[in-house]
Amino acid sequence: MRGPPPPSPVCHRRRRGRVPDRPDNALVDGDDRCTLIGDGDPEETGRNWRVTGRTVGAAAGGATDLLITAGYRVGGDLCRPMLDALPPVAVVRPDPGLSALLDLIAAEVEHDEPGQQVVLDRFLDLLLVRALRTWFAHPGTTPPPGYRALADPDIGHVLRRLHEEPARPWTVASLANEAGMFRTAFARRFSALVGRPPLAYLTDWRMALAADRLREPGMTVAEVGREVGYADGFAFSEAFKRVRGLTPSAHRDTAG
Repeated sequence: MRGPPPPSPVCHRRRRGRVPDRPDNALVDGDDRCTLIGDGDPEETGRNWRVTGRTVGAAAGGATDLLITAGYRVGGDLCRPMLDALPPVAVVRPDPGLSALLDLIAAEVEHDEPGQQVVLDRFLDLLLVRALRTWFAHPGTTPPPGYRALADPDIGHVLRRLHEEPARPWTVASLANEAGMFRTAFARRFSALVGRPPLAYLTDWRMALAADRLREPGMTVAEVGREVGYADGFAFSEAFKRVRGLTPSAHRDTAG
């Protein structure tokens, strides 16, 4: 996988390093607007403020809460397995690693310094990955296919190789060789950890890559097919239709 795909805009509320012990009374939407909600002062409820780098309207002076929002643009077939595995809202309780990262973010937003946005972007990427790890470690959660297999030293290595070189003419034997395992043992272990046989997973991965590439202007069916390991457009079109139920051209039309 090319790293976890980012979710919709997220909002984290932090009160002096503790998990909030009362309901949120402010809503931050995707346009960086802050609106008071809930049972606050009737005269204040409904007021709108613009969220800036370090302040939220009148709440800036002496406030004990810090709201951190991050919006990620997502889309395409590669993102779908991760998004489908997540609930509309995932509440993640801070562990020591998350709390330390939140402290770094809080310190960075205290002062406007050169390169601040670059630093915050990297911190927020780390926050997203750590939050997803924590969420999928919860009992009862179902991560996307192959997620837990990435932690396996042998199968995880094979998955990364498939993701890096999808067009390579992989076989079960060559994949088993990458894992340093006998073919039968490799196929059985891969299927158990990933949830599908190696070549079936490879085909699904190729088709997801192709589905996204077909949406890009100027890409021909033959070019996309070659990028994901097919000798010509006809062979690719047949495989795409078999897996997706429609031709590459029809997919492009629906995506447009």
